[in-house]
Amino acid sequence: MSSNSLRAAPLYSLRRRSHHHLLYRHHYLSSLSFPTTDSKPHTSPFHFAHRRRLRRPSPAVMSSGSDLWYPFQLDEESDFERIVSPDGLLSVCGFGSLLSERSARSTFPDLIDFRVARLNGFRRVFAHVAPIFFERGIANPETKEISSLSVEPCEGETLIVTLFSIKKSEILSFIEREHEFRFLAVLPESLDGIPFTSAAVLCARFSDEEYLQIRCKGSQETYFKRYGRYNIHKIWRDDILPCRVYLRHCVLAAKNLGHAAYGNFLDHTFLGDRKTTIREYLVTTGSGIMEEEPPEPLKTRYGG
Repeated sequence: MSSNSLRAAPLYSLRRRSHHHLLYRHHYLSSLSFPTTDSKPHTSPFHFAHRRRLRRPSPAVMSSGSDLWYPFQLDEESDFERIVSPDGLLSVCGFGSLLSERSARSTFPDLIDFRVARLNGFRRVFAHVAPIFFERGIANPETKEISSLSVEPCEGETLIVTLFSIKKSEILSFIEREHEFRFLAVLPESLDGIPFTSAAVLCARFSDEEYLQIRCKGSQETYFKRYGRYNIHKIWRDDILPCRVYLRHCVLAAKNLGHAAYGNFLDHTFLGDRKTTIREYLVTTGSGIMEEEPPEPLKTRYGG
C-alpha cells in the first residue's frame, strides 16, 4: 500500500478531542448497539447504511478524496470497491485469528503491510457459532464451546487490532470466507492515536434475520448448506463459550504482538454475557485452556 494511503489526518488529530467531537461520539456510538438474535429484521442501524451518509456535527474524518462517513455497511462487491485504494488494495482489520500474521497468510498468502493499529468504539465478544470449528472437529456442542469472535459497537471500548492489505481481486473470496458477518468500513488509527485516512473492512456482528435476507438472499437452502447441516439453527448467540483451540490461538497471537495487544485482548474481549473478560475466564471456568495443545493436523494453523 502506498504511504499516502496510510498518512494520518493531521487536522482531525488536532481537533479530535474537541467538544463537538466528544458530543458526536457519545450520541453516535450509543446508537450502535446491534440487534439481538431474536430481534426483528431490518432493525440494525447499519442496515443499508452504505446508501446514506452518516452525518455528524464536527469535521469528518474521511478517506482521501472521499465523501463517505464512517462507519458504513458493505453488502456487495461494489460497496467494497468504494474503499479500495488507488493502487488496487483493500485494507482488512483483524481482531481474532487474524491477529496472527501466520494465520492471516494462510488465508491471504499475498497480503502486504501487516501492522498493528487501534480501533475505537468496538469490543470483541464470543457470540458467534463458527461452522469451521465443526468442519475441523474442534467444536464441543455438549459444553457449548463452539464460539469464535466478532466485534460490536461499544462506547468507550478500544481494541488493538491488526491491519493488512489484499488485492481487489480477492474481495469475492473474502466475502465468501466471512459470509455470515456484517461488513463495515471503519477508520482505525495508529497506536499514537492519529487516524488513518483510508478505511479498512471490519467483520462485525450480524443478526440471523439480516444474514438470511442479505447474504443468503432469503434462501433457506443456502443457509442449510452453510449451517443447517451442522444442526446450527442460530448463528448469533449469547449463551455459548469460546472454542478452546481457537481461544488459545487468539491469546497467543495477541501475545506475540506485544504487551499492549496482549493486555488489550485479555481485558477487552468478553464472553456472551458482556461482563466476563477473557482474563477472568481463563482463571476460572476456562482454566487449563492455554496448556492444551491443538490436534496435530491443526498445530500450525492454531499455533498463535
